[in-house]
Amino acid sequence: MFRKIFISFSLLFAISLQIQAQLIRDNTAAITDPARSNLSTPYHTTLTFFYNLEDSNFAPEQAAKALNLSDVSKDEGESLSIKLKQIFEGQGIIIRASQIPRIADYQDTTGIVAEKIYYFDRNKLPGVFLEKVGSQWQFSAFTVSQIEEMHKSTYPYGTDRLLNLLPKIGNEQYLGFYLWQLVGLFFIILFVFIAHFFFTFLVDKGLVFLFRKLNIQKLGESYLLPVAKVVSYFLIVQILSILLPVLQLPVEIWSWLVVILRTLRPLLITLIFYKLVNVLAMYFARLATKTESTLDDQLVPLLRKTLKAFVVLIGTLFILKDGFNLDIIPFLTGLSIGGVAIALAAQDTIKNFFGSVMIFIDKPFQVGDWITSGEIDGTVEEVGFRSTRVRTFRNSVMYVPNGKMADAILDNHGLRVYRRFYTTLTVTYDTPPELIEKFVKGLREIVLAHPDTRKDYFHIYFNNLSAYSQDVMLYIFFTVPTWPEELRARHEILISTVKLANALGVRFAFPTQTLHMETFPEKKSLVPEYPDEATYQKKLGDFLSNELKKKD
Repeated sequence: MFRKIFISFSLLFAISLQIQAQLIRDNTAAITDPARSNLSTPYHTTLTFFYNLEDSNFAPEQAAKALNLSDVSKDEGESLSIKLKQIFEGQGIIIRASQIPRIADYQDTTGIVAEKIYYFDRNKLPGVFLEKVGSQWQFSAFTVSQIEEMHKSTYPYGTDRLLNLLPKIGNEQYLGFYLWQLVGLFFIILFVFIAHFFFTFLVDKGLVFLFRKLNIQKLGESYLLPVAKVVSYFLIVQILSILLPVLQLPVEIWSWLVVILRTLRPLLITLIFYKLVNVLAMYFARLATKTESTLDDQLVPLLRKTLKAFVVLIGTLFILKDGFNLDIIPFLTGLSIGGVAIALAAQDTIKNFFGSVMIFIDKPFQVGDWITSGEIDGTVEEVGFRSTRVRTFRNSVMYVPNGKMADAILDNHGLRVYRRFYTTLTVTYDTPPELIEKFVKGLREIVLAHPDTRKDYFHIYFNNLSAYSQDVMLYIFFTVPTWPEELRARHEILISTVKLANALGVRFAFPTQTLHMETFPEKKSLVPEYPDEATYQKKLGDFLSNELKKKD
């Protein structure tokens, strides 16, 4: 990757030679006498300053006349003028003579008050400007006072010393480059390759070995290793940003390289935070597994998507601001104004979004709960930003907007501690009271003996006489978490009920019409003969003892 970049750089440098020569001719076309300084307009002051600092016309004492040295020593003028030119070159500022005003009384009207000043680049060098002092235009006293500080920020970490050291290697030209530029470029390429090899070894070998020692190999290779690789690329770009300005490359090419490097820095930082979101999401996912609520598990992917979108948005703004020197304030203002129109056009979407937020805050249900509300009847499968997915008992899927879900009255069956079971057992009218008493008593024993029933609260009574039956109410609760387990418990209770009825001789009633006729001597009556209470007590005891033996 970096080999291709450096090969491209070399080709661009060769192409830039003709562009640089044309730029010098454009900037010096108006100078007739190189030894003379002309400070009558911003245009002439700029040409005087840069022309007298060219290698072929090097006269720093003449260039120093373009500086307002009222607040510094006159002896520092030459060195300050050289450093100011190096600041322009290091920042990649292109000076186009055709765009500089040639009016002696030029006034800048971009501020609140019109002033006789001229800015070269308000974004990159807001502290560098010309001002009219008397009848002459000069770099302002404020600019001169800031030269040392701006020079150190342009060439940080002592690289400013290389500006004086490298030219001593030799000013011979080869292929249009000075010897010291070629030597400096060689060492920068060599240093970058060594740094790339070192970072690659550290990431691919060192970190993997460390992850194995810490017993976090899966976590490290899946989440931390991608972050480390992007960090290594960022460090290499940072090294290039520090060292390349020292080479004093042609401004037409260097201005583009500055844009590329300034764009790569926020881009790589954005990628670092983008991948760190995965690490954070993994951490929250582990915390979610420790909670009983399944809604937390659903919240983690939504949180990951939200954070990634936020990182991309903020990163894009910084790329526009740092890489392309765009003023993002008007952009943000436009977003705020356009946001009103977008909000009006997307009311339902915004309503659903805030509905999803309220669902995660209030937690009226969680994934896996059985909910009912109007036409909604099913199990919650997923909660998204816009809608909630509900699996119905027909195995179809309902997508319910979260705005509607947040306003609806929901019946969450999944939050039940106990599951109620209510039914009516109808026995025939010819069943004597003593038998009904024993039957009810047997039902209560069945409920108490079952492992999944609530023992402290249930109701089993003979409570109604209907048109064709005597009714026994069975009102109990199951302590089971899911509907399939509730069905199993119902099955076991009803099976035991039927067995009890068969053992006691209890007949269940159903809607019938009975025609009563006189009993003939030779015919036996259809009404059964019931024994006394002691017989029923014995039958009940035998039944309960047999059931208890089966359970043991």
